[in-house]
Amino acid sequence: MIALEPACSALAEAGLSEWAEALPPTLAALRPHGDWPQWRAALEAMPAPSADVLSLDTGTIQVGGAVDAAVQEILRDALMQLHPWRKGPWRLHGVFIDTEWRSDWKWERLAPHIAPLAGRRVLDVGCGNGYHCWRMLGARAELVVGIDPTQLFLAQFQAVSRLVAEIEPELLRRIHLLPLGIEQVPPGLRAFDTVFSMGVLYHRRSPIDHLLALRDCLRPGGELVLETLVVEGDEQTVLVPGERYARMRNVWFIPSPAALSGWLVRAGFRDVRVVDVTVTSVEEQRSTPWMRFQSLSDFLDPADTTRTIEGHPAPRRAIVLAHSS
Repeated sequence: MIALEPACSALAEAGLSEWAEALPPTLAALRPHGDWPQWRAALEAMPAPSADVLSLDTGTIQVGGAVDAAVQEILRDALMQLHPWRKGPWRLHGVFIDTEWRSDWKWERLAPHIAPLAGRRVLDVGCGNGYHCWRMLGARAELVVGIDPTQLFLAQFQAVSRLVAEIEPELLRRIHLLPLGIEQVPPGLRAFDTVFSMGVLYHRRSPIDHLLALRDCLRPGGELVLETLVVEGDEQTVLVPGERYARMRNVWFIPSPAALSGWLVRAGFRDVRVVDVTVTSVEEQRSTPWMRFQSLSDFLDPADTTRTIEGHPAPRRAIVLAHSS
């Protein structure tokens, strides 16, 4: 599914030889998704026109400029075969991909607060299709490794990478997406300068174990950027939503910002700071032609949009920074 040599070389050069050695057997054990042949065919059908436009530091990531209408239509059809597109937005040779999430809004909320990424080795846990990974590269990170087990997101990342390769192929040595969960990362790496975990914690049955795994990926003094669902309350407040939250089955624990800060301290982090708390709006997360399934507006109580359809508090998300010991 991925070219192993570039990823292994990049990890080894970054001092992550243990992970580089473990990666080939780990990936060999993965079973391709049943739709992988269809996604691969879409990738192979993509035209890759030459271009000199590449913008990774603006809200809409732009790769390539205007092309012939017929070429653009072929590209649009190929990219649509990778539906649904959840993180973005993107403009690829004039094809605007209006994704479910305005992921650029999240980046705008966190970017002023985090340590500058220039020259840093960065891990993005649960990175989706890599939108934020490209933004990290645009912020001049030395190396960006994203991990996410959803293989459709890998195909979307590869689609963007194919177009970037026609403009700045050397960039692809510095950015990699691996179809893995954090459980498949070797323990005790202690190697990344910054680790992002955004939209993951509430999906974990054991949130403290997740925080410990994140800490193990960071070098001493490295920065964790954690973004997750929260509820209002004091340091003892944690919502356990039951069978579903906003129609999601896999939501286990939603703490208050104060409780989350306590979890981080318990997991061995210091300098814990809550830098943003924002209620998710139906403008930030919504259905689009590129994500045609239900979205946030369908998950809220139509009579009271401050509650989910199940009666829980509507989604509110916090960004918390901390340093490893």
